[in-house]
Amino acid sequence: QVQLVESGGGSVQAGGSLRLSCGASGFTYSTSCMAWFRQVAGKEREVVARIYSAYTPIYANSVKGRFTVSRDNAKNTLYLQMNSLKPEDAAMYCCAARLDYCREDPTAYNYWGQGTQVTVSS
Repeated sequence: QVQLVESGGGSVQAGGSLRLSCGASGFTYSTSCMAWFRQVAGKEREVVARIYSAYTPIYANSVKGRFTVSRDNAKNTLYLQMNSLKPEDAAMYCCAARLDYCREDPTAYNYWGQGTQVTVSS
């Protein structure tokens, strides 16, 4: 049974930091693309960062220089370190897995977590 379980969300003031985690099980994590998406009610889901094996991670322009995605293949865990948070970063953050190389299109992903909420106050 595939599971993706996010944690680490919460409320923070603008300029603060949060670290999200996503524990994965039930599929071959080490050879999968892992990604973080975010979504605000009424808007399309946006890919924040994605990482595939030893390739260089790819970030959305809006988070470059502030967010860092990493993965621990020994622990089957994906991370997102978010620094210098802005009110516009507030969203539901979900991790997703694709059993192949990374793509930007959310419909290309095979598995999704339930998400963790991030709130940023100004």
